[in-house]
Amino acid sequence: MTLRLHNTLTRRLEPFEPITPGQVRMYVCGMTIYDLCHMGHARMMMAFDVVYRWLEASGYQVTYVRNITDIEDKIIHRAVERGITIRALTDEMIAAMRQDLAAIGTVAPTHEPRATDYVPQMLAMIATLEDKGLAYRAGGGRPGGDVNFAVRRFPGYGKLSGKSLDELRAGERVAVDDGKADPLDFVLWKAAKPDEPDDAKFDGGPRDYGPGRPGWHIECSAMSCALLGERFDIHGGGMDLQFPHHENEIAQSEGALGHPFVNVWLHNGFLNVDNEKMSKSLGNFFTIRDVLKTFDGETLRFFMLRTHYRSPFNFSDQLLDDARTALRRLYTALDATWGGAPVPAGNIAIDWSLPQAAAFKAAMDEDFNTPGALAVLFELANECNRSRSPDTAALLRALAATLGVLQQPPRSFLQAPQPGGGLDEASIERLIAERAAAKAAKNFAGADRIRKDLAAQGIELKDSAAGTTWVRA
Repeated sequence: MTLRLHNTLTRRLEPFEPITPGQVRMYVCGMTIYDLCHMGHARMMMAFDVVYRWLEASGYQVTYVRNITDIEDKIIHRAVERGITIRALTDEMIAAMRQDLAAIGTVAPTHEPRATDYVPQMLAMIATLEDKGLAYRAGGGRPGGDVNFAVRRFPGYGKLSGKSLDELRAGERVAVDDGKADPLDFVLWKAAKPDEPDDAKFDGGPRDYGPGRPGWHIECSAMSCALLGERFDIHGGGMDLQFPHHENEIAQSEGALGHPFVNVWLHNGFLNVDNEKMSKSLGNFFTIRDVLKTFDGETLRFFMLRTHYRSPFNFSDQLLDDARTALRRLYTALDATWGGAPVPAGNIAIDWSLPQAAAFKAAMDEDFNTPGALAVLFELANECNRSRSPDTAALLRALAATLGVLQQPPRSFLQAPQPGGGLDEASIERLIAERAAAKAAKNFAGADRIRKDLAAQGIELKDSAAGTTWVRA
């Protein structure tokens, strides 16, 4: 079956054919790095981590670029508030982001460019747009003003979002400014303000645009072209970026290059919390670190896999609890086969002709249908529970690896305490020993009381001829 992707630009599922056979070049809009990552960021990063993993599992050589926006109004304001340099703030937040993303099992992209390292490329693209009549200097062309993109001079504007120029209104994320010829125009180069710190100001380059900094949209156009070439396979990001950010990227990139620069646009769905939009004003705003205080990273990852990446994603503690229970079912099936024995090193080479592997691949090849792929994992888990087949367990684990789950030793996962507490392993083993001593002394009531006390604290005992083992319920 051919991999099919839902292309936001064409609004349909299409067979995926990379520009260069066997190779995929993909750019994803990453973080504006002034604060800790929240659950909306986790949703987006996870969605494209799955895309990256599946493309590689499908045999493609993938160059994955996910940028970091490290100069922007909010970054400047936060650095000034804290009395530190912009670089100190962004270095701190980048380290925190990488730690959080590692906790939920995302793999590092091939390249993670910082916008401030690509200002010369941005200035060069702005100059090209000015030469082509698509960019103009505000304030009658005097030095020291903004440089704006003239939206109405680009014939294809609106093709990604499906918005016509007549439908578009000033507002949303498009600021009206006296220096703009049209309210829909957007800034390419922002002139420095007198009260801004020196490290927020960059030289305006050979065209003498004056001290300032690049606009948000031009950053991604310049970085993607610099690292992936002037035409590449996939561009992704959250649904909230479709307009105006990605629409503006298309306008300025294709305006400068003179040809399409992305073949497939992918967008992940919005995140809701208890069926409402996440926002600080509603008191339902959660960082990744907030959630990891209660739930482990693999449970959080598995939770997100249960929703298709393009669908609205609903976040709640109840749904996270359900996901943890479901993930434990899969690990329990592996434990039933391997028990406390070491997990076989590495993953088997998957035979995609096997019925379960073929069904898993069919789901993932249909626009990364992770819910369908997880259904196959549960079928394999049921078979493991029936047959205790090492081959079935190995296939279950190998398929799950393409999604970034089920890679811990089963017993380790099942015995690990959840964040926030629980009986430690030494205490559990001591109580198990006391229970064994009570049974040896024919004190069955005492032994039963210990079992019940452990059960009340979420510890399930399993007796066998080989002795007593335990897992957390």
